[in-house]
Amino acid sequence: MELYNMPKAVATVHTFLILLLLASCASPDATNIHTHQLFTDHAVLQREIPLNVWGTADPGGTVQVSLGGNSQTAEADAEGKWAVEFAEMEAGGPYELEIVGEDTTIVLQDILIGDVWLASGQSNMEWPLSAQVDNFEEEIANANYPEIRLFTISRNASYEPLEHLDEGNWKQTSPETIGNFSAVAYFFGREIQQEVGVPIGLINSSWGGTPAEAWTSEAALGSMSEFEEEIQEIEQQLQTAPSNTDVEKRKVRDRIFEEANAQMKDEGFTPDFDTEGWAEMQIPSSWEEADSSMAAFDGFVWFQKQIDIPASNANQALTLHLGSIDDADITWFNGEKVGQTRGYNNYRTYEIPASAVQAGSNIITVRVEDNSGNGGFTGPQEEMYLEQNGEKLEISLAGAWKYDASEPLPTVDMFPSEPAILYNAMINPLIPFKIRGVIWYQGESNANRARQYQTLFPLMIEDWRNQWNIGKFPFLFVQLANYITGGPGDESWAELREAQLMALDLDNTGMAVTIDIGDSTDIHPRNKQDVGKRLALAALKVAYDQDNVWSGPMYESMRVEGDSAILTFDEVAEGLMVIPGEKLRGFTIAGANRQFYPATAKIISENEVSVKNPQVANPEAVRYGWANNPVTNLYNEAFLPASPFRTDAWEKMQ
Repeated sequence: MELYNMPKAVATVHTFLILLLLASCASPDATNIHTHQLFTDHAVLQREIPLNVWGTADPGGTVQVSLGGNSQTAEADAEGKWAVEFAEMEAGGPYELEIVGEDTTIVLQDILIGDVWLASGQSNMEWPLSAQVDNFEEEIANANYPEIRLFTISRNASYEPLEHLDEGNWKQTSPETIGNFSAVAYFFGREIQQEVGVPIGLINSSWGGTPAEAWTSEAALGSMSEFEEEIQEIEQQLQTAPSNTDVEKRKVRDRIFEEANAQMKDEGFTPDFDTEGWAEMQIPSSWEEADSSMAAFDGFVWFQKQIDIPASNANQALTLHLGSIDDADITWFNGEKVGQTRGYNNYRTYEIPASAVQAGSNIITVRVEDNSGNGGFTGPQEEMYLEQNGEKLEISLAGAWKYDASEPLPTVDMFPSEPAILYNAMINPLIPFKIRGVIWYQGESNANRARQYQTLFPLMIEDWRNQWNIGKFPFLFVQLANYITGGPGDESWAELREAQLMALDLDNTGMAVTIDIGDSTDIHPRNKQDVGKRLALAALKVAYDQDNVWSGPMYESMRVEGDSAILTFDEVAEGLMVIPGEKLRGFTIAGANRQFYPATAKIISENEVSVKNPQVANPEAVRYGWANNPVTNLYNEAFLPASPFRTDAWEKMQ
């Protein structure tokens, strides 16, 4: 083809097409390829939206990525980052996700296309099934849902936005994987998967005891003057902080974690790992009790035990039971990693493949991480054993273990509360992994600042939506349950519930009311099934456009007729109801003097309640469930509870 005889514009187009063709035919030449940690075997990718896959490689090389018969090519930029985007796909699979470079081919198996939900918040979202939620043993045993996939984000905090996760991989839901996963997220996902019939991916990124501002980006918090000074102090400390500040202590902790992880990778903890010079400790025991020199030790401790396995049990799969370990562990058998678990109240149960089990000497190695309080194997002794084909072996795992400790971790606040510190480390690294929506269970740690939460919580919701840049995705949240907290007259939890109720003014939001399923004496109520189910009802309405009853009664308006206040409700399904055999409870009424009295209440129509008290001749305000631990019983015919509310705005919340 003689380009010089063509018009200049046409020649330019032809040249571009030829170069594009040559580029598309060129072999991928990127080296040192890695995918982002969210891309592993068994991953779920979001359906019906353009899919993005990204990672790192040496700068300048090209990477070819293939999924479901489609291929895309990307070049690693000057920082070594590459990314591709695929056209949206329908629910289905399994597929292979293949990433090819010059020296590396990564093939990820069993990739499903479905709906991905991010679960976040504090301890009630973090709470795992194995921590004795209602009927937990049966729930775990029956958790056979291979199309529900689980990914847990490890606790991490950072003063700067991170792009990568330290660890993690997708797991199929099974009795072996579900025990330590968020109970609320699992029960939510199970309801959605059974109702919608597509694969479900659940990402749990939560941390007990943490406030909403820690989960919100610094850019968004800049609009709230309350956090301006704290943000400035953190920025200044990052430049000039003395070594005794939490900022510098976290840096020391990060270094110790990096060194511990590097040692783990370098040494590998193979059976011939050099343990000469290690002391011995009687297990099970916390190391504070077993070794007086470790009475205040937080950090990493490596344990190792040699056991003898008879030839009759060799070359057969085993199940290793280690009981509970405080706080986290990674476990190897003869140098092969068999599992890891986080959470002091979770029993450790790991499957050992037959190929790792040999006659005679075998080595169990456990790296234990403890961040506060006691650390170590916390028992009981009878839960430490080996099992084969359903029978316990007569091999004791209790007794003497060799051990060696790392440099101590400096003490810092174990419930990070600084602005953006959890957003940076546990949310930002997830972006731009596409999601269907978010479920959120938090508020306890902000209950003493309910008025601020009225602004902060919607700000956080919109912040996440802006950061993901995929539209106003559904954001569903749990209203605080009933709980005894505070002294006489304390209404902080009632005020926080009101702030949560106000967030429903945002588009594509939904709320699960739990005022009837809390535990007055336990901030962690164990009925997580109904929490997940009520979140799922909201999701079916907001995310899946179903014409379902998704909420209990919501206060709409009040009018006065004589000495009675008539309340009108929305979301009543087939009508309002009270628990059979009970009278309506939880209502109070006040006149102009703002003195509230217990009220007599009755249902007078499918969506109305009449409220009165002889001491209030001219009602001006009504409240329902307005206490930290109220007694309430108003439902709709779908047996979903009414949200607490008040018709007035008399008090100024602190």
